[in-house]
Amino acid sequence: MSMSKNRISDFFDSYAEGFNAIYGTKNTMINRLINRFFRKSMKLRYLKTIEGCTPIKGKRVIDIGCGPGHFGITLARKGARLVRGIDFARGMIQLAKKNAKMHGVESRCDFVLGDFLSYPIKEKYDFSIVMGFMDYIENPINVIDKVLSITQLKAFFSFPSDTGFLAWQRKIRYKKKCDLYLYNWNQLKALFKNVECKEVKIEKISRDFFVTVFVG
Repeated sequence: MSMSKNRISDFFDSYAEGFNAIYGTKNTMINRLINRFFRKSMKLRYLKTIEGCTPIKGKRVIDIGCGPGHFGITLARKGARLVRGIDFARGMIQLAKKNAKMHGVESRCDFVLGDFLSYPIKEKYDFSIVMGFMDYIENPINVIDKVLSITQLKAFFSFPSDTGFLAWQRKIRYKKKCDLYLYNWNQLKALFKNVECKEVKIEKISRDFFVTVFVG
């Protein structure tokens, strides 16, 4: 793992419990305010991904940069046959396994510690989820190519926008923690211009771009 990835791993290990709470069930006033004003994009991309994976019964899912596993666990609870999550932060994988067990779907969820680009993946998945991951990737086309090579139906990506107050504050907040990569419409259109697929749909949702790639 490179120095950059070590920085990202260290950051998310320290952030694991807080990140888990974003998708958790604690309904305090502070959490409601934070989620309303600063985490709207996280909620939207979660809802759009779950909706996009319909119908899910009997399907196979891979969640790249799975964090505490909330996307995959929700899909497992809705009937996914297998969910595989991969993350290079040990703290996130530990939380994902704990959350899967808590929701009674641990037998259909496999959360592994590793670097997606170097991790050997031989099987294919109906749906691939790449949420909150491209923010930290220096060479995005490498990830996109590998994701699409293992996807049979649809792949979902989020990319952080480079405009607005939230982009500005993230640049400052992350400056000394880990590398951060932000995007605009033209960059994303160029990035997906030559990928092999049926269709690419790019949508702006709050501070993010939500990209759906229809593979098969």
